[in-house]
Amino acid sequence: PPPPPPPPPPTPVARPGRLESKRVGSAAMDATTAASLATAGGTLVLAVATFASVRSSNRSARLAEYSMQLGIRPLLMPSRLEDAPQKIRWGDDHRAVINGSGAHVAVVDDNLYMAMSVRNAGSGIAVLHGWHLRLEQLLTEHAHAEREDFRPQTRDLYIPGGDVGFWQAAIRDHDDPEYAEMVARVQARELFLIELLYTDHQGDQPSITLFIVAPYDDDGWYCSAVKHWNLDRPDPR
Repeated sequence: PPPPPPPPPPTPVARPGRLESKRVGSAAMDATTAASLATAGGTLVLAVATFASVRSSNRSARLAEYSMQLGIRPLLMPSRLEDAPQKIRWGDDHRAVINGSGAHVAVVDDNLYMAMSVRNAGSGIAVLHGWHLRLEQLLTEHAHAEREDFRPQTRDLYIPGGDVGFWQAAIRDHDDPEYAEMVARVQARELFLIELLYTDHQGDQPSITLFIVAPYDDDGWYCSAVKHWNLDRPDPR
């Protein structure tokens, strides 16, 4: 019998070429890069949104703090003519009654007494800490005194927001550098200037108001505000 036919040759298996392998690898790399870029973009967007939110929150906090400070900021002015009289007593039992917008200046037993009726036009409580005499001419330009130059009050004087109160002081030391000139001015009935240093009830927001004290009638005195300075922020002018 004839011999059996030989088996068919094996079918060759197709293998990817070098170019096709590069295409597959490049596609995988592009997908990975795209995913990384998408993640980075999302992170950047989230960071920008977070920054904007934090910035907005900080601004809101600053505005809230500023509004709160305005709500407790005092501002001293002369009292109004229709305000109630202020009864004042000094430690040595000297006494005075001051009408609205008035002042008291007197030399008694060689002691110099001074007082003013003032109104707090601000919303917060005013705490008076000190005073400073200015004996130059009224129209002379002069910067306000430094805080360490103010004479401290013997006691703190509190003036409620939107209400009337008083300031008082005395010079009893005849060797005081301003005693002789002040006594001469009072006896000659000449005007003079006083700076008052005050803060809110927390000791913050320090301010200075310059008052003029001038004579009227035969023996009366009145006070008027001339200028105001903020020590914790720019001046209001």
